[in-house]
Amino acid sequence: QVQLVESGGGLVQPGGSLRLSCAAPKSIFSTYAMGWYRQAPGQERDLVATITTRGSTNYADFVKGRFTLSRDNAKNMVYLQINTLKPEDTAVYYCNARRIVGTNYNIYSGVEAWGKGTLVTVSS
Repeated sequence: QVQLVESGGGLVQPGGSLRLSCAAPKSIFSTYAMGWYRQAPGQERDLVATITTRGSTNYADFVKGRFTLSRDNAKNMVYLQINTLKPEDTAVYYCNARRIVGTNYNIYSGVEAWGKGTLVTVSS
């Protein structure tokens, strides 16, 4: 089973920044769109940001302007830059890879991979 590996989480003060990383196997990176989800305690898992194989990004309204998703095709990595962190950003952040149909991340072949998550805690 394909496994993605996240890193970069931690404890940060409100207003601070973090960069989350996700490593994917080369076998899927070139053909799968990538995304980040987050799940706060007691909440559902929400889609945060996505990036297609061509680098087209999309963001949830609640993170627009603060989160930036990018991919490094040479390293098979995606990066989620998070700025101006707020306490409500506290969550486990999960990397996802999906073979999507078209550009809509919610329409895909059914084949996907997940990481185990990395915890981001925003607190003073």
